[in-house]
Amino acid sequence: QVQPVESGGGSVQAGGSLRLSCAVPILRSSGYSIGWFRAAPDNEREGVAAIYPRDGTTRYADSVKGRFTITQDNAKSTVYLNMNNLKPEDTASYYCAAGHYVADTFRAQEFTYWGQGTQVTVSS
Repeated sequence: QVQPVESGGGSVQAGGSLRLSCAVPILRSSGYSIGWFRAAPDNEREGVAAIYPRDGTTRYADSVKGRFTITQDNAKSTVYLNMNNLKPEDTASYYCAAGHYVADTFRAQEFTYWGQGTQVTVSS
């Protein structure tokens, strides 16, 4: 079963922190990348952060660099998105996705397996 299962999220004030979790049974299977995407109302889904678990390579959107960190726990087959100094513009539904041999980790179409999404709301 490859289906990612997300947890975390919630409502915080600007400047606060949250951690999202994504349990992915195939975390270290060959060729899989894990991505976090977000979608705000009336906006397209955008890539936020990604990790290639086999070697730990990470990638971040410019809008979250220095504030968000993506990490992995191989023993728990879980990927985390640690979000600090949250801003109102971070408000969105956040999705975890797994894809095999992904060329562009911010291209949603390349990811096959998606979590159900979790809401993050940041108030000013």
